[in-house]
Amino acid sequence: MTVVETDRIEMADISSEQALDDMFEALEPVPEGLKVEIVEGTVYMSPQRDTHWEIIRRIVRALEDEFGMGVKALSDVRIDFPGRLNGFAPDVALLSTDATKDDSAHWRHEDVEFVAEVISKGTAANDYGPKKAAYAAAEVPAYLIVDPYVRRSLLYTQPKDGDYATETKIPFGDEIDLTGTVVGLVLDTSEFPRD
Repeated sequence: MTVVETDRIEMADISSEQALDDMFEALEPVPEGLKVEIVEGTVYMSPQRDTHWEIIRRIVRALEDEFGMGVKALSDVRIDFPGRLNGFAPDVALLSTDATKDDSAHWRHEDVEFVAEVISKGTAANDYGPKKAAYAAAEVPAYLIVDPYVRRSLLYTQPKDGDYATETKIPFGDEIDLTGTVVGLVLDTSEFPRD
């Protein structure tokens, strides 16, 4: 019993970033084909499906077509977000052109301009709930949820006071107009696969 209490005290004394680093390190090595994220202190491991990857690839390709191959578009790369123990690996994260890593060699959430998450059944609640809240708290200007199960996307913009002021529903087949955001492009969903 004393050991548990000591562990709790030691855990409280270290920073959230250090706690996340320790948690991710304890998970190494991650089996190939699995994505690992920590959402509000809970570890999630999920395999990537073909449908999932195809949508991610199409979004990244659209960003590369618009901004060139040097665009800072990341997929499944850890970025720590506001809140308790949030080490996310967004399906797609667009960083500002002048983005830099912090002293711990992590990308900074302050440099994220756009996030796209493709829904997986096992972790959908995270994308619609705590991750949306964390992206809004981090003031990510545009957050896109792509849901191949309901064949619809939700675009959230105008982060304010820990939430998004605007929600736009876009059915698959329609274009996602990001021209009014920092992304500045139109994303074609007609070829998005469905589950």
